[in-house]
Amino acid sequence: MGTEEPVTKPPLPKRTLAEEVLVVLSLSLLASAVYAIINLTSAPVKGFTVYVVAPVPFATQFANFVFGLAPVWLVVYLVRRNREGLASIGLSWDRPAEDLGRGVALFVVVGTAGILVYLGAVAIGVNRFVVPIPPGHWWTVPVLLMSATGAALVEEVIVVGYLITRLRQFGAMAVAAIVASALLRGTYHLYQGWGGFAGNLAMGVLFGFIFTRTRRTWPLVVAHFLLDVGAGAGYLLFREHLPGFH
Repeated sequence: MGTEEPVTKPPLPKRTLAEEVLVVLSLSLLASAVYAIINLTSAPVKGFTVYVVAPVPFATQFANFVFGLAPVWLVVYLVRRNREGLASIGLSWDRPAEDLGRGVALFVVVGTAGILVYLGAVAIGVNRFVVPIPPGHWWTVPVLLMSATGAALVEEVIVVGYLITRLRQFGAMAVAAIVASALLRGTYHLYQGWGGFAGNLAMGVLFGFIFTRTRRTWPLVVAHFLLDVGAGAGYLLFREHLPGFH
């Protein structure tokens, strides 16, 4: 995997960067984490169903997808404006085949573990039954692909590539930056229940470790995309056989 990434010099004063990070997170996944906590505390877990994608018309789905990518655009704009470049957050395009291969391998490993964690957590009543995509619509598959693309880009670019880079620039140790990133990932999945929190916490630690060793975000994006598509396809094919289906 290589050695731990060098700590780059902050492009702006740390106070300015701290405000930048708070703005980016408040417009994206910090807000999602707060809403997930509220959701967890306002409804039961056992026997409860949550919908990742709301069953709304395709035009609304497409608008949600487009505007949902705005925080990623903001991050890309900020690192380019600061003359850091996309490589600073692991988004250089110089090794696509290698990134794709690593992403597929990561998908296989995480996907296998994730299925076991989810099924076990639902079976023992510590996770809600998750509906990744509403079935029975003409737009079910296109929206699944859009949702997977949006989630993969937003989560991996912001929570891993951007946040870990900024935390390291603030002086945080690599382990602390990885744990902070993983805790945020786990927290905004609390709407699923404690299984979703634990599984995504572990996934966040693994993804953060890989990023700090490789300085590549694209393999994480690929893996996340495949995980979400796989979850949606698995639900559509086997939903009547899953624990918690009703």
